[in-house]
Amino acid sequence: MRITTYPPFQEGLNLGDLLKFEADNLYSRDRVTVATNQALVLGQIVGRIAGSDHVAAFDPAATDGREIAIGVAIVPITTTKDASPDGLIIARHAAVTDHALVWPAAITPEQHAAAVEQLRAIGVLVRHGV
Repeated sequence: MRITTYPPFQEGLNLGDLLKFEADNLYSRDRVTVATNQALVLGQIVGRIAGSDHVAAFDPAATDGREIAIGVAIVPITTTKDASPDGLIIARHAAVTDHALVWPAAITPEQHAAAVEQLRAIGVLVRHGV
């Protein structure tokens, strides 16, 4: 008898892996305008560009507002030369799991801790989970 073996299948992260609690009636979510030239993925920490209503990937080295964490992207979105009003973030009263968050590659432990505190201040708790 011949047995067929298949390579293991690895499913990517989904919203259930990231979001562990949110308030009823979509209270935790905000629709946002994503700035130009962005490629946000599920779980990406975002900041708001000062002087505008646009959000972009969190960058602790920036000086234009992106250095302050204001939420977590829950819908992947890519923009090019035009901003998109189709972004969706968790902005308040929620719990997310740390392993599903997407951080900048060069973030230091101090910057990471500061961003987690910024999220906590707006009511988005980062929990250790699986």
